[in-house]
Order: sequence, then structure tokens, then C-alpha cells
Amino acid sequence: MLAVVCPGQGSQSPGMLTPWLELPGVPESLAAFGEAAGTDLLAHGTTSDADTIRDTAVAQPLIVASSLVALRAVLDGRDATEVVDVTAGHSVGELAAAAVAGALDDAGAVGLVSHRARAMAEAAAASPSGMSAVVGGTPDEVLAAIEAAGLWPANVNGGGQVVAAGAHENLAQLAENPPAKTRVIPLQVAGAFHTPFMQPALEAFAPVAAGWTVADPRLPFLSNADGEPYGRIDVEGSAHGTARDVVRRLTAQIAAPVRWDLCQETLAELGVTALLELAPGGVLTGLARRALPGVETVAVKSPDDLDRARDLVARHSVAGGAVPAGSGA
Repeated sequence: MLAVVCPGQGSQSPGMLTPWLELPGVPESLAAFGEAAGTDLLAHGTTSDADTIRDTAVAQPLIVASSLVALRAVLDGRDATEVVDVTAGHSVGELAAAAVAGALDDAGAVGLVSHRARAMAEAAAASPSGMSAVVGGTPDEVLAAIEAAGLWPANVNGGGQVVAAGAHENLAQLAENPPAKTRVIPLQVAGAFHTPFMQPALEAFAPVAAGWTVADPRLPFLSNADGEPYGRIDVEGSAHGTARDVVRRLTAQIAAPVRWDLCQETLAELGVTALLELAPGGVLTGLARRALPGVETVAVKSPDDLDRARDLVARHSVAGGAVPAGSGA
């Protein structure tokens, strides 16, 4: 059973789209994505420096565009429903996953995320704040220390990693008094995403999302809020959930914690045997190796990884007709 997952902010790197330009249709796709986003994604993915693409307003549409370029290359003309058994995305990656699931078209996903990114960048600029990864320790002690420091657990990632977020002085307090057996690592982000600091961004984004063209998901799609598939959340809707609930949850997650640990628990519950992380891949497969032992992983970082990705799909995709290992069939 194949899961396709989409990375979040911080996974970008200078020049990451350059090798993709050699594939047919990619320059045209990136031009269309850039038009939808209102920014030159082709330039940002090839020539812009690290500081430029760290800007939230640039990073988010750039990451989603990269994931979707990789998705279409892996699929090689097939529909995602023919290949993908379940999808999820981490933070901004949830909008790319919405496109994998068919709730958004590709250009629509990039266009919508550009509004999200600008709103979050403006909220971050208005109230200086930040984020730090807390690695190691015991979960209860880590969460208690984050709360004691006046911070929020913005990302609960599993595998011994929680991201704390809030005011800079509170992050400094946590770093000075870290939980036992942990490292506190400051992250190069513009603000305290997925916390109440982002409430102004949520309020700015909500009317845009409410008017956006969104469809019911066409395959299982997990929510960052609680790791649940949309179809399980909206039991009276379509088999895989409704467009209405996708919009509501994508909006709410701007100021709510990302529970990637629960997404991984659901992937295990569903019996996933392989995890394919779209470009710019690496972070989520790293977490999966700790949280989902025995699940085969491939991270797509460049076109050099496409053969491995397609092989993974051929061997594990139940939607594509593969028989999962251990099924007895």
C-alpha cells in the first residue's frame, strides 16, 4: 500500500528546480504555476539565493510547485487515483496533498497557497516570533516544558521531534532550560506558524479559501489536525470527504498544531507498506524511518530519483494493482 506525502516549509534549497527543467513540459508548468502564484517561481527555483527563498511568501508556493512537478513526473501521465492509495502533507505540504487527492487542481493549489503564504508572512512581520525544534526527551516532559515556557507545540512530528513556537524571549527561555536529554535547535523561519500568532493570517485567508474552487477528494487524504482521513471526518459526505471540510481544515491549520505524529499513526493503521515523499523530499522520509519501521521509503529530490520512485509505485501501489507484502494473496 503506497502513501504519497508532501513536505513542508524549510525543505526548499537554492536551485532545486534546475534539474527538473530538462523534463518535457516542466518549464511550461512552472510558468503557469508562477502566473497562478503571482511570482516568478521559475527564477526562484533556479537562481534565487537561500535568503530569498526563505521568505514565507516565496517558500510556500515554491515548495508546493516542486512537489507537484515531481508528482506529475512520477505518474508519467497517469491519474493519481490509479497509483496513490493515501496521501498527506506536512503543514504547507497539505495543499500539495490536496492536489494529489484531486481536491485542488495543480495551478489552483499553487495559487491558493500563495494567498496563504502572503497572509502568514504579514502576520509574522506584525508580531516577531519564531520556532525551535526540540529533539529527544520524553514526549510528556517536552510538551510540559514547552507549555511552561509560554510556547506552543506547533508541530508534533513523532520520532522524538516537537517544534516549539512563540515569542523570541520565550524560545530563549526554553533553550536556557531545555527538557532532560533534549537538544533545542532554532529554526530559520519568519514566525510562530501554527499558533495563535497566526490568527490574523487565518482571518485574511479564510474568505479567499471559502471562494476557491475545491472538489471532494478522490482518494484517502489525511488531515494535519488529527491524522484522520477526510472521509472518516465527514462520514455523511462522499467516500473520501467533502470539499467543504477540506476548505475548513486547510484554513484552521494556519493557527493550529500540525499533528504529523497522528498522520503517521494512521498510515500504520491503514497498513501502508511504502512511503513516497515528493520533492523537495527528505524530511518526512527521515521521520518515517523512525516512526514507521519496516515501511520502505523513497524521497524524490531530483529527476535522478524517478526510476526508484516508479519502482516503489509498481511494487506497492494497491490502486495500481500491486499486491502488498504479507497479504497472503
